[in-house]
Amino acid sequence: MTTQFLLSLFSGIAIGGVAGFLGSLMLQKRMSLVAGPLGHLAFPGVALALLYGFDISLGAFPFIIAGIIIIWALELKTKLPTEALTAIVFAVGVSIALIFLPVEKAENALVGEISQISPSGTLIAIGLSLIVFVIIYKIFSKLVLISVSEDLAKVEGVNIKIYNFVYLLAVAIIVALGV
Repeated sequence: MTTQFLLSLFSGIAIGGVAGFLGSLMLQKRMSLVAGPLGHLAFPGVALALLYGFDISLGAFPFIIAGIIIIWALELKTKLPTEALTAIVFAVGVSIALIFLPVEKAENALVGEISQISPSGTLIAIGLSLIVFVIIYKIFSKLVLISVSEDLAKVEGVNIKIYNFVYLLAVAIIVALGV
């Protein structure tokens, strides 16, 4: 086995394992379609990274995190479902990217290539995946309570806004790592 294969394998296992853990909550929170559009929300950052020649992950992270913050803020103000808000933010993000990125480079930006991951990228992916896993594991019961009944969670003293934001941020980090 080559070193590159092992780096790709370990990164994929770490990201995929935590993504599955987060996905169990996504079904309860009716967010099953959120991860796909969030992945494409990285598209403007990837476009800028390709145009200016810096690391793609440095371009993807800020756009996904900003998108999650916008979705969370809109969710608080409008009470629309997260999936609908994600679709709106996704459409805006992709349209911005297509303004900057030539069509020839769009395919490379959308598909990605895990076999090109560096040793430092693998360490970052595994480290961030472990951090996200530990944080969500510690608040898992509160997140389940929120998805079952927000009113009951309020009675129990759970700050729903903060926990939902932490969860959305965790999803954003794992999606960005997957990109």
